[in-house]
Amino acid sequence: MPKVVMYATGVCPYCVMAEKLLRQKGVETIEKIRVDLDPAQREQMMQQTGRRTVPQIYIGTTHVGGFDDLSALDRAGQLEPLLRD
Repeated sequence: MPKVVMYATGVCPYCVMAEKLLRQKGVETIEKIRVDLDPAQREQMMQQTGRRTVPQIYIGTTHVGGFDDLSALDRAGQLEPLLRD
């Protein structure tokens, strides 16, 4: 399973929902980068993704996007294959 990285904050309900969905799909380890604790990490996230909102999720080297994007991938049947690669 590829590495999963999630830019998040401590009070983000979408971050919680994204983590729950990933865990349901068998992801055991999620590297969380807390952008609320380190403004430099938020800047890095914005440069990498072009987005300001959290969560921002990477599966391997693929930028999935936020919770809505993750959920749409799952509904389209594309999340599990991405997690297997």
